[in-house]
Amino acid sequence: MFSKTCEYGIKATLYIALQSMNGKRVSLKNIVEEINSPEAFTAKILQQLTKSKIITSNRGSLGGFSIPPSDLKIIKLSQIVKTIDGNDIYTGCGLGMKACNADHPCPMHDKFVDIRNELKSMLETTSLFELVHNLKEGFTFLKS
Repeated sequence: MFSKTCEYGIKATLYIALQSMNGKRVSLKNIVEEINSPEAFTAKILQQLTKSKIITSNRGSLGGFSIPPSDLKIIKLSQIVKTIDGNDIYTGCGLGMKACNADHPCPMHDKFVDIRNELKSMLETTSLFELVHNLKEGFTFLKS
């Protein structure tokens, strides 16, 4: 459903958020180890997230990536998805057709519209805090 880039972006943001709740900044190296992602690829994703002000980046010996804990309830998953994948997930065709719409629908169009709307609602209402809380309590995991 999400691009691999977006999956890594969500995982990285959740890991950074979890560490930020504990007052820690994390390095790129820590992130790639924890989410099992390629370093150079992850660095580019983190640049996008920093530019969009979802995460913060500080240089130097005490530097690293973080998210102000007060922002965890404000930042929604939809912001991460929009930053990395854009809004295509809400408008794109379930079969990848370029000219799929209500006037010229693909075989899945009517069913896929409902799924897209539910996904949009979930992404717009789910905060980092909610997901990080479940990680912190051990109800969910970032690695298999």
